[in-house]
Amino acid sequence: MARAIWSGSISFGLVTIPVKLTGAVRSNELSFHMLHKKDEGRIKFERICSVDGKVVPWDEIVKGYEYEKGEHVVLTDTDFERIDPKVTNTIDILEFVELEKIDPMYFEQPYYLEPTKQGRHAYALLRETLDQTARVAIARVVIRTKEYLAAVKPSGDALVLDLMRWATEIVDRSDLDLPGEEHLPQAELKMAKMLVDSMSVDEFEPEKFPNRYRDELLAIIDARVSGKELPKAKKPAPTRGKVVNLMDVLERSLKERGEREKETKPRRKRGAA
Repeated sequence: MARAIWSGSISFGLVTIPVKLTGAVRSNELSFHMLHKKDEGRIKFERICSVDGKVVPWDEIVKGYEYEKGEHVVLTDTDFERIDPKVTNTIDILEFVELEKIDPMYFEQPYYLEPTKQGRHAYALLRETLDQTARVAIARVVIRTKEYLAAVKPSGDALVLDLMRWATEIVDRSDLDLPGEEHLPQAELKMAKMLVDSMSVDEFEPEKFPNRYRDELLAIIDARVSGKELPKAKKPAPTRGKVVNLMDVLERSLKERGEREKETKPRRKRGAA
Protein backbone atom coordinates (compact mmCIF):
# COMPACT_ATOMS: atom_id res chain seq x y z
CA MET A 1 0.00 0.00 0.00
CA ALA A 2 1.33 3.42 -0.98
CA ARG A 3 2.36 5.62 1.94
CA ALA A 4 0.83 9.10 2.08
CA ILE A 5 3.41 11.87 1.98
CA TRP A 6 0.89 14.65 2.77
CA SER A 7 -2.59 14.89 4.20
CA GLY A 8 -4.96 17.81 3.87
CA SER A 9 -7.92 18.87 1.79
CA ILE A 10 -8.94 20.27 -1.58
CA SER A 11 -10.76 23.56 -1.18
CA PHE A 12 -12.82 25.43 -3.78
CA GLY A 13 -15.63 27.79 -2.93
CA LEU A 14 -17.13 26.41 0.28
CA VAL A 15 -16.41 22.80 -0.71
CA THR A 16 -13.75 20.92 1.26
CA ILE A 17 -12.55 17.44 0.24
CA PRO A 18 -10.24 15.62 2.70
CA VAL A 19 -7.47 13.83 0.74
CA LYS A 20 -4.11 12.10 1.06
CA LEU A 21 -1.22 12.63 -1.36
CA THR A 22 0.78 9.63 -2.62
CA GLY A 23 3.43 9.27 -5.29
CA ALA A 24 2.17 8.59 -8.84
CA VAL A 25 5.55 7.83 -10.41
CA ARG A 26 8.75 6.22 -9.23
CA SER A 27 12.28 6.22 -10.51
CA ASN A 28 13.79 2.91 -11.52
CA GLU A 29 17.19 4.33 -12.35
CA LEU A 30 20.04 2.17 -11.12
CA SER A 31 22.30 3.82 -8.55
CA PHE A 32 26.02 3.23 -8.24
CA HIS A 33 28.63 3.91 -5.55
CA MET A 34 31.94 5.54 -6.33
CA LEU A 35 34.70 3.05 -5.42
CA HIS A 36 38.49 3.03 -5.25
CA LYS A 37 39.58 0.90 -8.23
CA LYS A 38 42.46 -0.67 -6.27
CA ASP A 39 40.53 -2.03 -3.26
CA GLU A 40 36.85 -1.15 -3.96
CA GLY A 41 36.69 1.09 -0.90
CA ARG A 42 33.79 3.57 -0.84
CA ILE A 43 34.79 7.10 -1.79
CA LYS A 44 33.90 9.78 0.76
CA PHE A 45 33.29 13.38 -0.22
CA GLU A 46 34.38 16.02 2.26
CA ARG A 47 33.45 19.69 2.54
CA ILE A 48 36.70 21.54 1.90
CA CYS A 49 36.97 25.31 2.35
CA SER A 50 38.41 26.96 -0.78
CA VAL A 51 40.23 29.56 1.37
CA ASP A 52 42.09 27.57 4.06
CA GLY A 53 41.83 24.10 2.48
CA LYS A 54 40.45 22.54 5.70
CA VAL A 55 37.46 20.23 6.20
CA VAL A 56 34.43 22.24 7.40
CA PRO A 57 31.94 20.68 9.88
CA TRP A 58 28.22 21.06 9.14
CA ASP A 59 27.66 23.44 12.08
CA GLU A 60 30.04 25.97 10.48
CA ILE A 61 28.32 26.00 7.08
CA VAL A 62 25.97 28.83 6.10
CA LYS A 63 24.04 29.63 2.93
CA GLY A 64 25.23 32.39 0.64
CA TYR A 65 23.86 33.90 -2.57
CA GLU A 66 26.39 34.95 -5.23
CA TYR A 67 25.07 38.34 -6.36
CA GLU A 68 28.27 39.12 -8.30
CA LYS A 69 31.14 36.91 -9.46
CA GLY A 70 32.95 35.90 -6.28
CA GLU A 71 30.77 38.11 -4.07
CA HIS A 72 28.27 36.51 -1.68
CA VAL A 73 25.64 37.70 0.76
CA VAL A 74 25.03 35.31 3.67
CA LEU A 75 21.45 34.45 4.63
CA THR A 76 20.58 33.25 8.12
CA ASP A 77 17.91 30.79 9.27
CA THR A 78 15.90 33.81 10.43
CA ASP A 79 15.92 35.22 6.89
CA PHE A 80 14.38 32.02 5.54
CA GLU A 81 11.84 31.91 8.38
CA ARG A 82 10.61 35.37 7.40
CA ILE A 83 9.36 34.04 4.04
CA ASP A 84 8.31 30.51 5.02
CA PRO A 85 4.88 29.96 3.47
CA LYS A 86 2.06 29.40 5.92
CA VAL A 87 1.38 25.66 6.19
CA THR A 88 -2.37 25.32 5.69
CA ASN A 89 -2.67 21.66 4.56
CA THR A 90 -5.01 22.89 1.86
CA ILE A 91 -4.91 22.55 -1.91
CA ASP A 92 -6.41 25.98 -2.53
CA ILE A 93 -8.07 26.04 -5.95
CA LEU A 94 -7.75 29.47 -7.57
CA GLU A 95 -9.34 28.95 -10.99
CA PHE A 96 -10.35 26.41 -13.63
CA VAL A 97 -9.03 26.27 -17.19
CA GLU A 98 -9.28 23.97 -20.20
CA LEU A 99 -6.47 21.44 -20.16
CA GLU A 100 -5.60 22.07 -23.80
CA LYS A 101 -4.86 25.72 -22.97
CA ILE A 102 -1.88 24.73 -20.76
CA ASP A 103 1.51 24.08 -22.34
CA PRO A 104 2.56 20.54 -21.21
CA MET A 105 6.00 21.99 -20.37
CA TYR A 106 4.47 23.46 -17.21
CA PHE A 107 3.65 20.05 -15.73
CA GLU A 108 6.49 18.64 -13.64
CA GLN A 109 5.60 16.00 -11.02
CA PRO A 110 2.32 14.07 -10.61
CA TYR A 111 0.89 12.71 -7.36
CA TYR A 112 -2.28 10.74 -6.71
CA LEU A 113 -4.96 12.30 -4.55
CA GLU A 114 -6.88 9.72 -2.50
CA PRO A 115 -10.05 10.74 -0.63
CA THR A 116 -10.74 9.86 2.96
CA LYS A 117 -13.99 8.03 3.73
CA GLN A 118 -15.75 11.32 4.44
CA GLY A 119 -14.63 12.93 1.18
CA ARG A 120 -15.46 10.20 -1.36
CA HIS A 121 -18.70 11.72 -2.69
CA ALA A 122 -17.30 15.25 -3.13
CA TYR A 123 -14.13 13.75 -4.64
CA ALA A 124 -16.16 11.87 -7.26
CA LEU A 125 -18.20 15.00 -7.98
CA LEU A 126 -15.09 17.11 -8.63
CA ARG A 127 -13.50 14.35 -10.74
CA GLU A 128 -16.56 13.95 -12.97
CA THR A 129 -17.06 17.70 -13.29
CA LEU A 130 -13.46 18.21 -14.43
CA ASP A 131 -13.70 15.25 -16.81
CA GLN A 132 -16.95 16.36 -18.42
CA THR A 133 -15.87 19.99 -18.78
CA ALA A 134 -12.35 19.06 -19.99
CA ARG A 135 -10.93 21.44 -17.40
CA VAL A 136 -8.30 21.29 -14.69
CA ALA A 137 -8.11 23.18 -11.43
CA ILE A 138 -5.17 25.52 -10.86
CA ALA A 139 -4.18 25.68 -7.20
CA ARG A 140 -1.54 26.65 -4.67
CA VAL A 141 -0.33 24.11 -2.14
CA VAL A 142 2.38 24.02 0.53
CA ILE A 143 4.13 20.66 0.90
CA ARG A 144 6.51 20.50 3.84
CA THR A 145 7.85 24.08 3.76
CA LYS A 146 7.68 24.87 0.05
CA GLU A 147 4.84 26.46 -1.88
CA TYR A 148 3.93 25.08 -5.31
CA LEU A 149 1.69 25.97 -8.19
CA ALA A 150 -0.27 22.84 -9.10
CA ALA A 151 -3.04 21.46 -11.29
CA VAL A 152 -5.72 19.03 -10.13
CA LYS A 153 -6.56 16.76 -13.08
CA PRO A 154 -8.81 13.73 -13.59
CA SER A 155 -7.02 10.52 -14.60
CA GLY A 156 -9.32 7.54 -14.87
CA ASP A 157 -10.89 6.98 -11.45
CA ALA A 158 -8.31 9.19 -9.75
CA LEU A 159 -7.62 12.86 -9.28
CA VAL A 160 -3.99 13.76 -9.84
CA LEU A 161 -2.17 16.71 -8.33
CA ASP A 162 0.44 17.74 -10.89
CA LEU A 163 3.05 20.12 -9.47
CA MET A 164 3.80 22.81 -12.03
CA ARG A 165 6.75 24.94 -12.99
CA TRP A 166 6.50 28.68 -12.39
CA ALA A 167 6.34 30.92 -15.45
CA THR A 168 9.88 32.19 -14.76
CA GLU A 169 11.22 28.62 -15.01
CA ILE A 170 10.21 28.17 -18.65
CA VAL A 171 12.96 29.23 -21.05
CA ASP A 172 11.82 31.76 -23.66
CA ARG A 173 12.04 30.13 -27.09
CA SER A 174 12.15 33.46 -28.94
CA ASP A 175 15.96 33.34 -28.95
CA LEU A 176 15.95 30.08 -30.93
CA ASP A 177 16.47 30.11 -34.69
CA LEU A 178 13.27 28.28 -35.65
CA PRO A 179 11.62 28.02 -39.07
CA GLY A 180 8.55 30.18 -39.50
CA GLU A 181 5.62 29.54 -41.79
CA GLU A 182 7.15 28.03 -44.90
CA HIS A 183 5.57 27.04 -48.19
CA LEU A 184 5.67 23.27 -48.00
CA PRO A 185 5.08 21.28 -51.20
CA GLN A 186 1.73 19.48 -51.05
CA ALA A 187 3.34 16.27 -52.30
CA GLU A 188 5.72 16.26 -49.31
CA LEU A 189 2.88 16.98 -46.89
CA LYS A 190 0.78 14.18 -48.38
CA MET A 191 3.66 11.70 -48.20
CA ALA A 192 4.53 12.74 -44.61
CA LYS A 193 0.88 12.26 -43.56
CA MET A 194 0.84 8.81 -45.20
CA LEU A 195 3.94 7.86 -43.20
CA VAL A 196 2.37 9.14 -39.97
CA ASP A 197 -0.84 7.21 -40.73
CA SER A 198 1.11 4.01 -41.38
CA MET A 199 2.84 4.35 -37.99
CA SER A 200 -0.27 5.37 -36.03
CA VAL A 201 -2.02 3.20 -33.41
CA ASP A 202 -5.43 3.40 -31.76
CA GLU A 203 -4.16 3.30 -28.19
CA PHE A 204 -0.88 4.18 -26.49
CA GLU A 205 0.40 1.05 -24.73
CA PRO A 206 3.46 2.01 -22.67
CA GLU A 207 4.06 -1.67 -21.78
CA LYS A 208 5.25 -2.19 -25.38
CA PHE A 209 8.29 -0.03 -24.74
CA PRO A 210 10.65 -1.62 -22.19
CA ASN A 211 13.54 0.33 -20.69
CA ARG A 212 16.16 -1.45 -22.81
CA TYR A 213 19.15 0.38 -21.36
CA ARG A 214 18.18 -0.56 -17.78
CA ASP A 215 17.37 -4.17 -18.72
CA GLU A 216 20.66 -4.64 -20.56
CA LEU A 217 22.62 -3.02 -17.72
CA LEU A 218 20.94 -5.37 -15.20
CA ALA A 219 21.89 -8.32 -17.43
CA ILE A 220 25.54 -7.23 -17.29
CA ILE A 221 25.34 -6.79 -13.50
CA ASP A 222 23.78 -10.24 -13.12
CA ALA A 223 26.52 -11.76 -15.27
CA ARG A 224 29.23 -10.03 -13.22
CA VAL A 225 27.70 -11.23 -9.92
CA SER A 226 27.14 -14.83 -11.05
CA GLY A 227 30.34 -15.19 -13.06
CA LYS A 228 28.45 -15.87 -16.29
CA GLU A 229 29.58 -14.87 -19.74
CA LEU A 230 28.84 -11.23 -20.46
CA PRO A 231 26.22 -10.42 -23.11
CA LYS A 232 27.69 -9.61 -26.49
CA ALA A 233 28.40 -5.94 -27.11
CA LYS A 234 26.02 -4.17 -29.43
CA LYS A 235 27.18 -3.24 -32.87
CA PRO A 236 27.05 0.52 -33.46
CA ALA A 237 24.05 1.63 -35.49
CA PRO A 238 24.91 2.36 -39.12
CA THR A 239 25.34 6.05 -39.81
CA ARG A 240 22.69 7.53 -42.05
CA GLY A 241 23.69 9.47 -45.12
CA LYS A 242 22.86 13.10 -45.60
CA VAL A 243 19.29 13.89 -46.60
CA VAL A 244 19.51 14.89 -50.24
CA ASN A 245 15.87 14.83 -51.28
CA LEU A 246 13.16 14.85 -48.60
CA MET A 247 10.59 13.34 -50.97
CA ASP A 248 12.89 10.39 -51.71
CA VAL A 249 13.46 9.80 -48.00
CA LEU A 250 9.70 9.83 -47.29
CA GLU A 251 9.06 7.36 -50.11
CA ARG A 252 11.82 5.03 -48.87
CA SER A 253 10.44 5.28 -45.32
CA LEU A 254 6.97 4.24 -46.51
CA LYS A 255 8.42 1.37 -48.53
CA GLU A 256 10.47 0.08 -45.57
CA ARG A 257 7.43 0.41 -43.33
CA GLY A 258 5.36 -1.68 -45.73
CA GLU A 259 8.05 -4.36 -45.95
CA ARG A 260 8.29 -4.61 -42.14
CA GLU A 261 4.52 -4.98 -41.85
CA LYS A 262 4.57 -7.85 -44.37
CA GLU A 263 7.30 -9.59 -42.35
CA THR A 264 5.41 -9.27 -39.06
CA LYS A 265 2.00 -10.38 -40.36
CA PRO A 266 1.23 -14.03 -39.45
CA ARG A 267 1.36 -16.28 -42.51
CA ARG A 268 -1.76 -18.24 -43.36
CA LYS A 269 -1.40 -21.98 -43.16
CA ARG A 270 -1.64 -23.91 -46.39
CA GLY A 271 -5.20 -25.11 -46.97
CA ALA A 272 -6.70 -22.49 -44.64
CA ALA A 273 -9.84 -20.79 -45.89
